[in-house]
Amino acid sequence: MKVYIDGTFCEKEDAKISVFDHGLLYGDGIFEGIRFYHGKVFRLKEHIERLFESARSICLQIPLSREAMTEAVLETIRCNALQNGYVRLVVTRGVGNLGLNPVHCSHPTVVIIVDGIQLYPTEMYEKGLKIVTCATRQVSSAALSPMVKSLNYLNNIMAKLEAVQAGAGEGLMLNEQGYVAECTGDNVFIVKNGQVATPPSAAGALGGITRAAIFELAQNLHIPIKEREITRHEVFVADECFLTGTAAEVIPVVDLDGRPIKDGVPGPITRRLIHAFHQLTQSTGTTIY
Repeated sequence: MKVYIDGTFCEKEDAKISVFDHGLLYGDGIFEGIRFYHGKVFRLKEHIERLFESARSICLQIPLSREAMTEAVLETIRCNALQNGYVRLVVTRGVGNLGLNPVHCSHPTVVIIVDGIQLYPTEMYEKGLKIVTCATRQVSSAALSPMVKSLNYLNNIMAKLEAVQAGAGEGLMLNEQGYVAECTGDNVFIVKNGQVATPPSAAGALGGITRAAIFELAQNLHIPIKEREITRHEVFVADECFLTGTAAEVIPVVDLDGRPIKDGVPGPITRRLIHAFHQLTQSTGTTIY
């Protein structure tokens, strides 16, 4: 495996950053997870744009242009000679001292890793996922915008631990007001009476790239879809539920907190959207080679 670090490719075993990097010391940085299928990167432009928007929001100056960053991602995939896989693109504040002040970090660190990824067993995409509600709440948007995909993921990790300890595949996170925000690593959607709904960013939901693709696909399929606040009760009584994310893609949910959703099997609208999403990933993207 070849890893990109600040313009240089190195072997996985030699891929190192300083212990004084503020990404390590304080989680001070941003990242993107990107998928590529059959030699094409899915929604690369959108991922790069979100990365730069996250950087602007936290006053982080990325040392590459959008075009140069795009080429760095493509070149890292080429160096690893892969057709299918996952890219983790990380930009940290860089090396500084042990104090908080980011002014002392003179140069941001850029890391690009390419590998495979599978969040859930294959059978869960057919049979559906069981999830639980976590006691850990989503970080308030008044503290840090959910639109910033930052390295500060400790609350998500604590919620994920709750889900793992409960024997569930994922954890549903609520915001301070008790409304559904998202899952620990995925956006959440419900279906009721033929209409699809998902929480807005104001509720604490990340503006996911796969989430946006689902809006496009639903509209193309003439399936009503909208953003709105969602309660935990509404998930219990939904006709269908599914999660979306770059790594997860689209996966059905059939149980929340021991309560089967509808008949406890993936629903027809979910299956239509999964099929449409797979077709989209196979037919579009930025050519790598």
